[in-house]
Amino acid sequence: MTNINTASCQALLTWMKERVKKIVILTHANPDGDALGSTLGLHSVLLNIGYQSTVIYPTDFPSLVPGLEKYGNWVVFEKQEQEAIRLLEEADLLFFLDFNDIKRTGKVAKKLEQLSTKVVLIDHHPQPMVETPFLFSDTKVSSTAELAFDFIAKMGWMDQLDAAGANALLTGIIADTASFSHNAGRPELYEAASRLIAKGANQHRIQESLFNTNTADRLRLLGYALSEKMKIFPEYHAALISLTREELKKFNFKIGDTEGFVNYPLSVKGIIFSAFFLENAEKIKISFRSKGGFAANEFSALHFGGGGHHNAAGGESRQSLDESVEKWISLLPHYSQSLEKESMAED
Repeated sequence: MTNINTASCQALLTWMKERVKKIVILTHANPDGDALGSTLGLHSVLLNIGYQSTVIYPTDFPSLVPGLEKYGNWVVFEKQEQEAIRLLEEADLLFFLDFNDIKRTGKVAKKLEQLSTKVVLIDHHPQPMVETPFLFSDTKVSSTAELAFDFIAKMGWMDQLDAAGANALLTGIIADTASFSHNAGRPELYEAASRLIAKGANQHRIQESLFNTNTADRLRLLGYALSEKMKIFPEYHAALISLTREELKKFNFKIGDTEGFVNYPLSVKGIIFSAFFLENAEKIKISFRSKGGFAANEFSALHFGGGGHHNAAGGESRQSLDESVEKWISLLPHYSQSLEKESMAED
């Protein structure tokens, strides 16, 4: 299914049986559906085995996974910093899921740099920066949740994967593929989804939670973003949406309300590259999406200190919102040939 090495799993399994009681699972700041689904799925299995497992989220998150109350304990670092630090210091083993560089854990990174605890990394982003003998990295898979599922299988833990764990993992898969609409061409992905459904995952409930559960404020914000803030650059096959803090406040913004906004401009015929700029108190958070061969992650890494997947990436800016947007616009002419080429391929 994936390139997870069975021998490495056996070595880890032996070490865990001899040395490990307390485990902390970590993911990146501002966790999305894949980060939440993969961490909660693995967490559920570890609890069922008998480990003292806790998930630490660097920042708060939207309720994307159905039935969150079923997953026991987790800690949000930005709200419970001292408790999180205690758990990290006491842990026998750390699992890093859905990130390839500890910088992506935000304020948690400073503490992680001080620890010598053994780490297991499970991730599908390119160029992992974490050094560990237990590195399970595969960029071809749909999501970290799919990779975590195969890891659980190869560790021999399938009997401990219950309906709640299966539900979390399938949530991660559906979220990161936008309901099997991208990065979803591998037959093994559908085999994994089928096995998770057989374990009790509720696909309908997951779809409702991810895509069909809105507040009135979120729908109004989306309508405003599309009607008033979306800018189309047809000559470059590109589009953007930007939202200020004041605009977010006007619509009673909650964490997760803008999830997926960056995808909407790509539904406009001829658009290959989309950007979404979100202003917060500390910086401008930027999301990028693209089609075909245009590398959103390379663009983000070069110009906005970010990275991610080929067609889905993130970045940030410490300039003002207007300056950040103008920078993005000024870069488009340099990519006009690449974007034109992808547009012709779409036709």
